[in-house]
Amino acid sequence: MFQADLMESTARFRSTAEDPTRNLSSCPALVLNADYTPLAYYPLSVWPWQTAIKAVFLDRVDIVASYEREVHSPSLDMKIPSVIALRQYVRQSEFPAFTRFNVFLRDRFQCQYCGNPHQLTFDHVIPRRLGGRTTWENIITACAPCNMKKGGRTPKQAAMPVRRAPIRPTSWQLQQYGKRFPPNYLHETWRDWLYWDIELEA
Repeated sequence: MFQADLMESTARFRSTAEDPTRNLSSCPALVLNADYTPLAYYPLSVWPWQTAIKAVFLDRVDIVASYEREVHSPSLDMKIPSVIALRQYVRQSEFPAFTRFNVFLRDRFQCQYCGNPHQLTFDHVIPRRLGGRTTWENIITACAPCNMKKGGRTPKQAAMPVRRAPIRPTSWQLQQYGKRFPPNYLHETWRDWLYWDIELEA
């Protein structure tokens, strides 16, 4: 009953600390695993403030840091969590899903023929007409001009060497790649829990 009351109160939370520089939609919570490492780097693991507060009420997370912005219900006042840690460790899968985004991330968002970061698409290293399959080991990121130039040939036939041989990455490898692409906005309470390269943080 108490838990139901808390959930109902959460749905009716209203702001008490008027901060003209930050509205509630700009107060996401960085989610850490139980070992206090980010649940994911790219995309960064963040929850909306409502989800974070509900997780607090359900005793699923611990609050590590908070915003100055407050919300209140008829029975309590609290600061909005800015960093939370799961109480139960979530084991990461060894290999990531084979998706368009993850291929881009593996290849650092660059054409694997010329290094161009624009007009990105995909290319079969060994063309499908020659038996090439749609797998991690045969798909690379390519810009549209290079893709058209290569056509249905192999890299050797087109005299277009591949910069990095395509591999099936582990989830850990993709997380390391993701650290090189920090989000545009980092709240100051997040910085101790994220390990961006110094050059990118400046």
